[in-house]
Formats: sequence, C-alpha cells, structure tokens
Amino acid sequence: MHKVMIVDDESWAIKGIRNAFDWEKHGFEIIGQFTSAYTAWDAIQANKPDLVVTDIRMPDISGLDLMKRAKAHELDTEFVVVSGYAEFEYAQEALRCGALNYFLKPLDVDMADPFLAGLAMHFAQRSAARNPLILESLTSSDLAEIKRCLPLPDSAEACYFQVLAIDFEGADREFGQLLALEGKPVYALEVEAGTQKRLIVLMAEDKACLEGLRDELTVSRPPGIHAMGISSISGQLAQMSKLIKEADLSASQVFLNEDPGAVHYEPKVHLVKPCIDELHRIVQGNQYDDYMEAYINGLPAYFEVHRLGMSEVVYLWNQAVGILINAYAEEWKDMELEFLNYAEIKERFEHFASLCGFLHDVFASIKQGNSRSLPEGDILSCFNRMVAYIEGHYEQRLYLKELSAQFYINQVYCCQLFKKKLGKTFSEYVSELRIKKARELLRQTNLSIEEIAVKTGYAEYYYFNKVFKKHCGITPTKFRKS
Repeated sequence: MHKVMIVDDESWAIKGIRNAFDWEKHGFEIIGQFTSAYTAWDAIQANKPDLVVTDIRMPDISGLDLMKRAKAHELDTEFVVVSGYAEFEYAQEALRCGALNYFLKPLDVDMADPFLAGLAMHFAQRSAARNPLILESLTSSDLAEIKRCLPLPDSAEACYFQVLAIDFEGADREFGQLLALEGKPVYALEVEAGTQKRLIVLMAEDKACLEGLRDELTVSRPPGIHAMGISSISGQLAQMSKLIKEADLSASQVFLNEDPGAVHYEPKVHLVKPCIDELHRIVQGNQYDDYMEAYINGLPAYFEVHRLGMSEVVYLWNQAVGILINAYAEEWKDMELEFLNYAEIKERFEHFASLCGFLHDVFASIKQGNSRSLPEGDILSCFNRMVAYIEGHYEQRLYLKELSAQFYINQVYCCQLFKKKLGKTFSEYVSELRIKKARELLRQTNLSIEEIAVKTGYAEYYYFNKVFKKHCGITPTKFRKS
C-alpha cells in the first residue's frame, strides 16, 4: 500500500479529499491528516509518505514550502496540490516545485477514479525504476550510499540490521501486515527483487526487537508466504550485502524442500564433510560398482535428516567438482564441471534431486570408461534441434536434464557436444543468448529492468543484475544510461 498524508488548514476540505477518492481500491492508505502544516512537516519527516495531498495557501507554511523542504531533505515523497485558487501562477509554481498535479476545490468526483488509477500506475513505474537502483546501493561497499536508502531516524545513535528474503504465494500483500510490525520499534525497507520476491531490510535500535521478531517468524510462518529466508543480525552497516546473501541463501531452501516456510540462516557445512570424504574414497579407490549408486541415492535423505540447506549444497557441489577435476582432468575438460555459487546452481538445476541425478550420470559415464566417441548422425541432428529450440525459448526456464530427455541425448554427452560444437557450456550459451536480448531491449525500449529480466528468462532481477554485470562489466541501469 502507498502511504498518503492530507494537509489542509480547513477540516472540511480534508474530509472532502478523503471522500472524493476510493483510496484503498487503488492501493493507497491514508496514514495521517493535518490542519497544521508545522505538525504535518514533522510527520512527513518521521513517516516518509509516498504521497502528500496539500493545500497551497496555509498559515505559516504553504504547500509550496512543504514541497521545497521535502526536496531539500531528499525525501522520496510525491505531492498533489488541491487549492481554491485558480491563478495560473500558483499552478505553474506548484508544478515547477515538482507537484504531480494541481486541482481546484471543490473536487470533481468524476475525475477522481481515473486520476487515482493513473497515480497508481505512476507509483508502479517509479517503483520498477527505483528497485534496481536500491539493490545496487544496498549491495555496494559505499556506506553513505547504503545509508541513504534506509529509513533511519537522524536521532538513532546505533542500529542493528536483519534482512528477510520472501517468496510470496500468489498476489503478495502488505509486508507490514504479514510480519505483524505494527506498533513495534522496527524500521523497514521493502525492495522488490522479482515478480514474486521481496527483500525486507529490518532495522532497530534494540537488538532484542529483531531477535524477538526472528523467533516469531521461525516458529510461525505468516500466511501468504511460500518461503522466507532470515539472515543473522549485525550492528555493522558494512555487512548489508552479506546479510542480503544470507537471507537469499536461506530462502533458497525451496531448492531442497518444496514447502520450507521460514528458514533462519544457520550454516552447517561441517556436516557435509563425511559426504565429501566418502566421495573422495570412492573416486580414489575406483569403487563405482560397489558404492556409487547407494551414495548418490542417499544424499537427499542425508540432507533432509540433518536439515541442511543451500550453503551445504554449494559446498557439496564445488567439492565434488574439485575431486572429479583432480582425478579426471583430461577426460572431463569438455564437461560442464565448474565451480558455482548458489544462484548459478538454482539456475542450472531445477532442484536438489536434479543435481544428484546429474552427478549420477557423470559417475555412470566414468564407470563405463567414457569410451564412447562423440555421437554422430541422429544424435547430432537431435542436438541441432535442441539448440534451435533454446534460441526460440530462451525466456523460459531451461534445464539441461529436461532438454536432454526431450531431444533423446544423454545429458553427459550433451555437455560435451555444447563444448565441442559451440565452444561453450550449456549455461554459458543460454546466458549469452539472454544477455544479448537484454542489451537490445535496454537500448531500444522503455521497458523497466524488471520487465526486461522477465522477458529474458530471469524471474529474479536481483540475479539478473549479477549475470548482466558479469557479462557486460556494468549493471543494466548503467548500461541503459550509457
């Protein structure tokens, strides 16, 4: 909901503004109404509303003064002026100060609904343009840049931070209601990170407030939330990027569990060490026939019993890749065996079972001695059809396991074909297609970063930003500006 304040020295005028518009229908919530501009200014500074509807001529402080003060204090608040004065100079000055619109009293009821619908569209577009910038700032190393994004009171001497990464079920709702923040001494910043994903930065001067909220969320998942990752708590602003990563890692529990609920960040990497030791023993002893099948099939159960998460999946994958590369450097140089972070693993594999299935196929190929030569004839024709399919469906979720089954190619051989025929891995090929299209859309359209991310196959533009920067050296926002 967009927060609204109404300021007018006549109480009857405030009532008229409230009643003329169906605020709630269009996603607006009136959080304050004031007949004193002085009192209103204090409330604007404290609550940072999205919109202020104000009269232009009031005792002591005018509506124009409120706008100028908000601009001087770099508040991200929009203004609409409702005035009884029809002089063109007033309207001209209000618009010059940044007012979205200027209306005369009494308000025309017929124009109220179309105006609010347009206003809701304006805030949606503003939010879409603002979110990538906020994400860039929060994950930067510039403390001043991070602080500018956060709704902290100037009086706060010390502050503790915690981040939530939330995946919503269906249409999302006001996070403050979902998390029951009403009345708690906790400040919050909400940032969209995808079509169904939000990052919530929580701030409190008392660490116990965040600890209590964390315990509540861990025990009971709020309705409307599919997955919630909860970071640790830190008193250092410089750790904001780390907290965001922790929250996102925790929310990524959906990779292992379809219904994870609220997951608190708790790395247990040490519990994966027995799995790594066992894999190393099997590979070194060439004991694939005796143990490998049971080993791979037992991984999901082991992870479930010990309540392991995405941090442990990343550790398992990268350690397994390291063992295989060391043991079979020459044989697997064309395989898609590379070290991955958690976002790359989620992009490449649909779920943990799929990752285990890929490892199973790799070891099955090792057991067969990798004696089979590069497939020709029908298999090569199938591969060409697969590549054509990818080029026409890059905006969809693409997993190598599903594609290899669809086009009747073993996924291990499929990896080799991508490397030998195209000079790049499957993941590299798909990413290059998507980023090429994203660059075109950034140059040639006015679509928001979020819309472009979705159109190029990235449900989370938080991840899209990272991939784009990896390929192009700059973020999508800076690329568009350049």
